[in-house]
Amino acid sequence: MKFSLFAAAALALASFGTARAEPAGKITVYTSQPSDQMAAVVEAFKKDYPKVDVQLFRSGTTEVMNKLQAEFTAGAPQADVLLIADAVAMSGLKKAGQLLPYPEAKIEGIPAALVDPDKTFFGTKLITTGIVYNTRLVKTPPKSWNDLLAPENAAQTIMPSPLYSGGAVIHVGTLLQQPDFGWKYFETLARNGAVAGTGNGSVLDAVARGEKAYGMIVEYMAYNAKAKGSPVDFVFPQEGISDVTQPIAILKTTKNAEAAKAFVDWQLSRAAQEQSVGQGYFPILSDIKSPAGYPAVSDVKIMKADPSEMLKNDKAMKEKFTELFGG
Repeated sequence: MKFSLFAAAALALASFGTARAEPAGKITVYTSQPSDQMAAVVEAFKKDYPKVDVQLFRSGTTEVMNKLQAEFTAGAPQADVLLIADAVAMSGLKKAGQLLPYPEAKIEGIPAALVDPDKTFFGTKLITTGIVYNTRLVKTPPKSWNDLLAPENAAQTIMPSPLYSGGAVIHVGTLLQQPDFGWKYFETLARNGAVAGTGNGSVLDAVARGEKAYGMIVEYMAYNAKAKGSPVDFVFPQEGISDVTQPIAILKTTKNAEAAKAFVDWQLSRAAQEQSVGQGYFPILSDIKSPAGYPAVSDVKIMKADPSEMLKNDKAMKEKFTELFGG
């Protein structure tokens, strides 16, 4: 009898150990987040999960998605996890059945608006797009998106292209859904000399070097550059801003679901949120303060937009944008 009890206890402990097995092995993360930031993310993640080997492919969202779609077409997707600045693209992957639902994801404290109802993708940050300007060239900072329309300002304005940047897809798509903007806004910008770069980095470089006076850009890049001494500053336009949640998802074709789930959970954790604030991002947990110099999240006016409409109109939007600003 004693032997039977001992054997049962041993079996229970073995089963418990199996259930709590530490994730291990390799995962590949495709991401649009800057390389230096992702290196810090992986380093912090590996302190908690030392047995997981994280490989990265980093590029602009559009190039990441093009690579992924080519791999799907070839029947050989390489990514386990996708972390990109484009909820529209994530919605498209979900619709195509290419994402793995993760109903057990650790989403406590995460705003419901950032979580896909079917738990296939999860917002990890709040990234907003506003106006960066060169402080040596601009004496009176802009207050409105419409301030960029004047010919003398439009000719000195650069924006990221939705052909390259997921954040630009969201930003253009958001303005198109605002009654006071729409295509008329972008047509006026183009007619008066505004240009499109590639990603947000190309916008920052042009404004920081003084090649352009104004740019549309995600806020953290402008604030980080300002903190390092670049002659730039950032404005949240009075009409409001577009926002990107930088969602994370696991591909259904992953070969290491447990390690991929661990990476998702870590991205949603308090440790990751505190790290992202240190990298210049707004937090998504309400009890974590915004980065120094940023307004509180509650003080930021966000323009409402429907991602499903953006997904439906994505191809036509990019074609029209190309007609106005080139590819």
